[in-house]
Amino acid sequence: MFQETLNEILKSHFGAAVPMWATVVFSLFNVVLILGLAWFVRVLIMRSIRVLQSRLSLASHDDEEKKRVETLVRVFRYVTSVTIVVVTIMLAMSEMGVSIAPLLATAGVAGIAIGFGAQSVVKDYFTGIVMLLENQIRQGDIVEVAGKAGFVEEVTLRYVRLRDYQGSVHFVPNGVITTVTNLSRNFAFAVIDIGVSYRADLDQVFNIMRDVSGALRHDPVFGERVLDDIEIAGVDQWADSAVMIKARIKVVALWHGPIRREYLRQLKVAFDANNIEIPFPQRVIYSKDDKKETPKEVSRDGES
Repeated sequence: MFQETLNEILKSHFGAAVPMWATVVFSLFNVVLILGLAWFVRVLIMRSIRVLQSRLSLASHDDEEKKRVETLVRVFRYVTSVTIVVVTIMLAMSEMGVSIAPLLATAGVAGIAIGFGAQSVVKDYFTGIVMLLENQIRQGDIVEVAGKAGFVEEVTLRYVRLRDYQGSVHFVPNGVITTVTNLSRNFAFAVIDIGVSYRADLDQVFNIMRDVSGALRHDPVFGERVLDDIEIAGVDQWADSAVMIKARIKVVALWHGPIRREYLRQLKVAFDANNIEIPFPQRVIYSKDDKKETPKEVSRDGES
């Protein structure tokens, strides 16, 4: 625009057009100007995003909301950067004399062709948008998706990056995620299955379990993470060698594993102190020749 105006002024006053070298200089100047404006717009938008993120984080009432804000801001920052880069390249090419209209038409046709061949990629992006809008997965969560479980290190519109307990990193495309199991929301339950001998007094066992749970709530390390007393569902099944008891403890999210292990450790000590037998597989053998003979209990190793 500036070049055309200058060209008209020179022709009307001096009867000469702008030299070729001046045209190149003007084009380069406009390209530099476009790049500078793009950089300035990007810096301005990124600062605005950081300010908005700070305000939203301060207004958040819990850590769950803060994690959601961080995830959405990171994705929005990525989309904004890509948009600015694409627009800048198109303007720069137009200023250098490259007509972008055929490129846009070609890109439209190519986009349709690529869309048919890359439906899974389109599905990944669409699923990623839905998951973010519905707040299903956030950075920092512990989730299980598509048969993989681990700590969410990154959430993008294309994939979810998980790191499992062994340290392996899994990149799960959003398009294959049909069910999200999130272990990081509000609270969890430490589910406990306990086997005791058939000779044990179940009422005594239940009382010991409640006492250990009460002691755990006053533990200096785990006490703040235990949200409620133990819930004893009762006898779950009669197993081959033990009476199985099912119970659960309501805990802070992500603490069900450590608290379950600590509870079982303390319960083992309490059972030993009260002579509650934790059985191992046994087999009862009856003599075929003498039915009046007292049956023998044989352990797993075959010792009577």
